[in-house]
Amino acid sequence: MAFSQALSGLSAAATNLDVIGNNIANSETVGFKSSETQFADLYASSQAAGIGVQVASISQDFSTGSLETTGRDLDIAISGEGFLRFADSTGQVVYSRNGQLNVDADSYIVNTQGAQLTGYAGERVTGEPVVLQVPTAPLAASATQDNLANSIYGAQISINLDSEAEPTTTTFDPMDPTSYDYASSMTVYDSLGSEHVVTSFYTKTGSNTWDVQHVMDFAGKSAEYQSDVNAGITPTVDFDVQVEQISFGTNGQLNSDYTQTAMTYTLTNGAEDMNFSIDLTGSTQYANDYEVTSLSQNGYTSGSLVGISIDGDGRVIGSYSNELTQTLGTIALANFANDQGLKPNGDNSWLATAESGEPLVGVPGEGVFGDVVSGAVEASNVDLTTELVDLIIAQRNYQSNAQTISVQDEVQQTVINLR
Repeated sequence: MAFSQALSGLSAAATNLDVIGNNIANSETVGFKSSETQFADLYASSQAAGIGVQVASISQDFSTGSLETTGRDLDIAISGEGFLRFADSTGQVVYSRNGQLNVDADSYIVNTQGAQLTGYAGERVTGEPVVLQVPTAPLAASATQDNLANSIYGAQISINLDSEAEPTTTTFDPMDPTSYDYASSMTVYDSLGSEHVVTSFYTKTGSNTWDVQHVMDFAGKSAEYQSDVNAGITPTVDFDVQVEQISFGTNGQLNSDYTQTAMTYTLTNGAEDMNFSIDLTGSTQYANDYEVTSLSQNGYTSGSLVGISIDGDGRVIGSYSNELTQTLGTIALANFANDQGLKPNGDNSWLATAESGEPLVGVPGEGVFGDVVSGAVEASNVDLTTELVDLIIAQRNYQSNAQTISVQDEVQQTVINLR
């Protein structure tokens, strides 16, 4: 029986050495989780002494490793609970904490082994996760336009008009600087993504009242106008002027009855005619210099994809050459009732089992799921100092069991040699 005790000890000690050796070997493996050998003694019901030892289980430590900055846009780490969800080359779903990602030749987001990251298209978080593929088509142009259902106007300007300016009596003529007080310009876009410049002229008409004249592509037309003048030709340039009136209260604020004026511009470049409003809300009339305090519009030209990154909410963000960004997808995370039940699968991944339970799937930052840290990875949670100490202890344990066999052999030899 002593031989069987020692042999079971040797076997268990060898397994423990294997586990410790694997931990040490993976001390630099991103997303690796260390393991620990757990033992149980063996007893036969008719024996007073134990008959040896067995490996009860190999327990995995799923505590979070330290996060290390890499600076790569596609490197991510999970700060908190959850596993990244991948589809491997066989279509099998695997789970990992290794966020070293790349985009392959087919525009799928993959890990080092080529397994495809899963998530949700765009910002929609519904249904079963799918593999995430980065769309390579250009971002389509969008015309400057109103969305009145949501009280959104195509363009916005906030200005301060000097209250001490004198009313202008000259009939407005965009070519005559004496017929207006101030001017501002804004670039807008048509349905083909072509740029147009709207110049707004501000003309004081009375106490606290102003006319605002908006002219599309004034610079080009004014150049044509001046060219005719220089050539001695009577100019026939048509300045399409869109006019609105604004008024201010005695406090210098735009009157509350102000309403935006929709403007229509006919285009000849094959794009749709433009129809949008310029919202002057926030403009003031104080006894200060003329100043444009804010200016914006919602149109843009088309753009090519120039890069992707992942933000803290797990959204895959595409960056385009027109300096816009768009959410291309959202990463899915998974969690388990019993992560100890996960089966190691190699390549920094695990498989779900009956013991782990069905995965709970969601998105970063919601419920039990941790946040995503971009430009970083989760280091192995192996404590190398502890493992080296455990290695010494395991080695002594192995040697002691081997010594037990040697002693038992000497005892048996003594009995055999009795005469």
